[in-house]
Amino acid sequence: MPEVTTPYATGTPCWVDLMAKDQQAALDFYRDLLGWQGQPGPAEFGGYAVCTLDGKAAAGIGPASAPEGMPEPPTVWTSYLASTDAQATQDAIVAAGGTLLVPVMDVGDLGRMLIAADPQGAVFGVWQPGEFFGAQVVNEPGALTWNELHTSDIPAATGFYGEAFGIEIEPMPGVDSYWVLQVGGKAVGGATLLANDPPGTPAHWLTYFAVDDVDSTVDALVKRNGTVLAPPFDMMAGRMTVVADPQGAPFAMIKPTPA
Repeated sequence: MPEVTTPYATGTPCWVDLMAKDQQAALDFYRDLLGWQGQPGPAEFGGYAVCTLDGKAAAGIGPASAPEGMPEPPTVWTSYLASTDAQATQDAIVAAGGTLLVPVMDVGDLGRMLIAADPQGAVFGVWQPGEFFGAQVVNEPGALTWNELHTSDIPAATGFYGEAFGIEIEPMPGVDSYWVLQVGGKAVGGATLLANDPPGTPAHWLTYFAVDDVDSTVDALVKRNGTVLAPPFDMMAGRMTVVADPQGAPFAMIKPTPA
């Protein structure tokens, strides 16, 4: 199992989580679909659940909530980018033209976090590790395997994420209209244009989970009241699909082509 034992480099996607209107239903759904184990956590952390795969932290699921008088947040998966200094990263995000949605805050001794949107509107989180550095298992069936930015403006995204995180966005060799996010010369995610999404889709980060068999997992998802947004198809990196859970949160699943 590809186990992660050290903190992620700044700018690397290090965690994903979901704020669900029905937390228990979401926990049950992803348990059945991806094999996660998780239960609502302590009240001091808002009941947030750290879901595990074979005992290793894989993703978070929390109950959706909002300050009084504010609308509930959308039911979406949020990608978190690693930082060694969340406050400095917050300042850099604002200076680069991003929008602060949830200012930097402490999460007990676990770490510090914030939520922001890039200038094109794609929402993401930032995580500064304390006792918890993020996903402990990746690139394994049931685990996070890729994070992909869908944007209307690649040059603007390149400038923003470069200034705020030091991420480089370079064209993927041999592939039209696809870019690779690099940290220290290592590929850590991808980027594509919104023109490839259904009309009206806003800028966003898409979470990919690895699975053993895309088609059978899609069948299981449909039986559990999930929705298929893009039926399984073959592409350079493997066989994949884009789906939504029963509460409407979109995500992708992929069986990667063996290296």
